[in-house]
Amino acid sequence: MINVSKIKEGIVIDHIKAGQGYKIFQQLGLDKINDVVVLMRNVPSEKMGVKDLIKIETPLEINFDILGLIDPDVSVNYIKDGKLFKKVKLTLPKSVVGILKCPNPRCITNTERIQNVRFDLVDKENKLYACEYCEARTKL
Repeated sequence: MINVSKIKEGIVIDHIKAGQGYKIFQQLGLDKINDVVVLMRNVPSEKMGVKDLIKIETPLEINFDILGLIDPDVSVNYIKDGKLFKKVKLTLPKSVVGILKCPNPRCITNTERIQNVRFDLVDKENKLYACEYCEARTKL
């Protein structure tokens, strides 16, 4: 097994469903960071069997809506001086703005330049969100 050292200051995104780590990595734009970022896939876990894990060795502003859409069961651990100082548990966001795109080709959001379109959670089990303009349903 590969050993990755503890980070002194930064963020650990833990309990990511196996296979979702790369999607989170892309959506958060972690490939554009010049600091150390480690994506570990299929890490053995007693609780989950296997999981993905992301370590970011820098303080960073995280978009919890994106994380919650991809995998609402992740936990975000903030590390300072090598120790956990804050833990955030996520849930599916009730609404998201400016992240999703309406799948309805006739929706005004696809024909006009409308920014920051809001989508509201309408089906928690299936992670479905409805467009504020036409109510078409979509998910990330």
